[in-house]
Amino acid sequence: MTAPLFSLFNYWLVVVLMMIGFYVVIAQGNLVKKLFGLNIFQVSVFVLYISMGKVEGGTAPIITTGDRLYTNPLPSVLILTAIVVGVATLSLGLALVVRIRDAFGTIEEDEIEAQEGEPT
Repeated sequence: MTAPLFSLFNYWLVVVLMMIGFYVVIAQGNLVKKLFGLNIFQVSVFVLYISMGKVEGGTAPIITTGDRLYTNPLPSVLILTAIVVGVATLSLGLALVVRIRDAFGTIEEDEIEAQEGEPT
C-alpha cells in the first residue's frame, strides 16, 4: 500500500514546496519573505522538470545519425537557463526592496500602503 505513495515522492515534494511557496507569498507582508516564497515556488518547478526527466526503463537521450553521435541538450539547457533567470530575478527583487526601504522606511506591505494614502 505504501509503495505507490513512496514511488511518487518527488511529485509529493513538488506539491508541498509549491504550496509552501504560494502560502508564503500570499500570507506574508514582508517583501523579503515574499521574494523567498517565490524562490521556493520556483525551486519546486525545477524539481518537477528534473523529476519528469527520469523515465523508468529509459535510456540516455543519445541520438545517432549515420556515424555522428550526439546528446539532446534541451532539458538541461532549459533548467540551467531557468536557474540563471531565477537568480537574476531574485537579485533584482532584493535591489527593489532596498530602494523601497529607502523611499518608505519599511518593507512591510501594509505600512507602505498606509503611507501611500497619506497626503504629503
